[in-house]
Amino acid sequence: MQVQDSDLPDVKIITPARHGDARGFFSESYNRATLAEHGIDTEFVQDNHSVSATVGTVRGLHYQSPPHAQAKLVRCGRGALFDVAVDIRRGSPSFGQWVGVELSAENGRQLLVPAGFLHGFVTREADTEIIYKCSDHYSLECDGAVRFDDPEIGIDWGLTGPAVTSAKDEAAPLLAQIDTPFVFEGN
Repeated sequence: MQVQDSDLPDVKIITPARHGDARGFFSESYNRATLAEHGIDTEFVQDNHSVSATVGTVRGLHYQSPPHAQAKLVRCGRGALFDVAVDIRRGSPSFGQWVGVELSAENGRQLLVPAGFLHGFVTREADTEIIYKCSDHYSLECDGAVRFDDPEIGIDWGLTGPAVTSAKDEAAPLLAQIDTPFVFEGN
């Protein structure tokens, strides 16, 4: 398993080894002990799976606030997506900055999005499946979102037409309009 820093060092790109033959491949997509050897000691308690039917579907930017803040380990089971993390920890030197990584069934990459970061993605292929682990259970009371097209964040989603979004995501506030519950703890 290869673990590398992204442009935001707290966000990790994880690429599991694949062992293939004429039948296909086998991959160990998660191993807590292996990740701990790389300094990632996150305990996951919930798995989520979503399918987006249309190319250009944007989901996000979402977060769960304390006491149910979530780290996520995201991968693509079918299709392709552009996965994004945005630092929203007050006092962080990278506050408001984002990183995006292409995840696909073909490349097998995963993105580790720590608590304190917004998470979102856009689909690149029809019927894209996103599978992700969460470090805490979902809580409606802790659910939060920021507009995916916030000009201050300036994410280049690579859209070739209008985004397909939910009413919830369309109504989300801008980053400047939320009181972020996360604080940078420094290294």
